[in-house]
Amino acid sequence: MAETIGVDANGYIRTVAHGPLQAAFLAVIVDLRSMLLGPLGHRVHSAYLYGSVARGDAVLGRSDLDVVLVLAGKPALQDDIEIEAARRALETRHPEVLKVDFDVGFLEEVLALENLHRWGFWLKHHCRCIYGYDLAGDIGPFIPSRKIARAVNGDFSNVLNGYAHRIGTESDPVAIARLAREASRKLIRATNMLRPIASSSWPESLEDHLALFVRTYPQMAQHAAFFHSFAAPPGDEPLQVVPSDFVDRLRAFSALMLQEL
Repeated sequence: MAETIGVDANGYIRTVAHGPLQAAFLAVIVDLRSMLLGPLGHRVHSAYLYGSVARGDAVLGRSDLDVVLVLAGKPALQDDIEIEAARRALETRHPEVLKVDFDVGFLEEVLALENLHRWGFWLKHHCRCIYGYDLAGDIGPFIPSRKIARAVNGDFSNVLNGYAHRIGTESDPVAIARLAREASRKLIRATNMLRPIASSSWPESLEDHLALFVRTYPQMAQHAAFFHSFAAPPGDEPLQVVPSDFVDRLRAFSALMLQEL
């Protein structure tokens, strides 16, 4: 029998441990908190870290700073503009992170019952609060299910199509490599949507996602490994991307996933 991964002794999906944050990333987190207390403060209900910085396994200069912002109310266009300007400024000031990502929601949306398996799950199991009232404390734990996987990754086709277009029209090799990395990571995580209904495991790393996917789709192992090479390349240098080949493979894999849903 295959090993069960990613769950606790009661079968619940594991939550992020709240140990000390890595010293190398404290400056960018302090800067983010200052922004939340200052320029963004009147808009933001609460803010959360997720990803490698939240888990404590980020790599200096190679990991992203992933942030959820829950706004007090539905944002207007000017709010979106100012939040994006703040994100870009934070990213520019802190080369210790490869990129700064803000996932933005608003309180009514996040608390809506129909979004429990998307927002509720994400806050409870992937996030640690760094500002404001921690909504995760009001949410019970989840067990592995397709419903969660599909709620979290249901946008994958549109997102991957967007990456395919941007890679196909970009001329800067550095930008292409960054986009290929992001697209590959999104694709690999989206494979969880095809998880067996009876599976009691929950993937935590990219490697977990691949292992669980290949158990069910062994014929796709080589294709999945191709994207893993761009999602987590060895060494410090990104892999060389052949845009037309990458885009063709990305579209083909995405189409296969749609057919299997």
